[in-house]
Amino acid sequence: MRRLTSYLVRLFATDTLILFGVVSFLLWLVQCLRIFDTVSLKGQGLLTLAQQGLLSMPPLVLTFAFVCIGIGLARAIVALQASRELHIIHTADGFSPLLRSALFVVGVSALVVMLISNFIAPLARQQLDTLNASITADLVSSTLRPGQFSQVTPGVLVLIGERSGNGVISEFFADDRRDPNERRTYIADSATVAESDDGYILELRDGAIQTRTPRGQFSEIRFGRYRLNVDRFNTDLDNGSSLSPVDTIALLQRVASTGMTERIAGELVERFGEGLRVLGLCLLVLALCAFPSGSRTRLNVPMEVFVLFIAFCDLAITSYRPFGPLIGPILGGAVMTLIGFVVLVWRTRLRRIPPVRGEVPT
Repeated sequence: MRRLTSYLVRLFATDTLILFGVVSFLLWLVQCLRIFDTVSLKGQGLLTLAQQGLLSMPPLVLTFAFVCIGIGLARAIVALQASRELHIIHTADGFSPLLRSALFVVGVSALVVMLISNFIAPLARQQLDTLNASITADLVSSTLRPGQFSQVTPGVLVLIGERSGNGVISEFFADDRRDPNERRTYIADSATVAESDDGYILELRDGAIQTRTPRGQFSEIRFGRYRLNVDRFNTDLDNGSSLSPVDTIALLQRVASTGMTERIAGELVERFGEGLRVLGLCLLVLALCAFPSGSRTRLNVPMEVFVLFIAFCDLAITSYRPFGPLIGPILGGAVMTLIGFVVLVWRTRLRRIPPVRGEVPT
């Protein structure tokens, strides 16, 4: 790698990493503040709070990582133009060193983002579910006050009777109102919390499960013994069918054994599409500000504003998914990549100096 290219790579990477680190730390603090009341009410300490905030970060990182990379690249190029280094680079070596260094940083960043989306984020989701299950199990088995309603998670109220020395809970009651189409109530004469290979299990004895619908339909199932996974009380109702805790290798193994489904295909497209978003946004940044300009405008809009506007447009397209789950997640990245590539080629051709034919008279 040439010395100029190495210098530009360090410059681009430094600006990107500094911005990414600051934003990550601030969002981690926001996550900790958001779950502070919930964790403190469950009788947990600051270490658990910090761990929960950290494990919930990877999905958030995917929403702002490409923005930080684009803004970091834009700030570095704007600084080069302000110091007239950009003019010197174009005059001496042309656009090639800028393009090589930017593509190197963008390529490494895209690989890191896809590593997070395909492996780190699913692993963090698994660890977060396990941590939440252990917190809920500890809450039910030792922290809950007998005779007092407690909210285990938003929409789930739990009431217990006395707690004996061997860990047996008497008169267990849980009311789950999270599903708008069904209200489910668990009633049992006794309950115990145990840990198994599948996680924490709540074993209910001599009780009933009552369900009610908004139309007034009521049903009751009585049981002598019923085993309930604690994860049901501390995660979303669709968490059992969610693919977010499953890494990409496990998804591909599932495809090899059961075949490809639309849900799995959409999940894989969304995970690999994160790298396309990084590439598309950075190509647009290069096309807009990687060429020196001597023009002076009355309205000097910072380049960061354009990057944020483009990122918001991409997030809007990704959220609404106008062409379905297979095209929607990558539509914004594909459009940015196409526009950035076309504009970059056009501006590069405009900058070419035609060769001089003949001799220059002296």
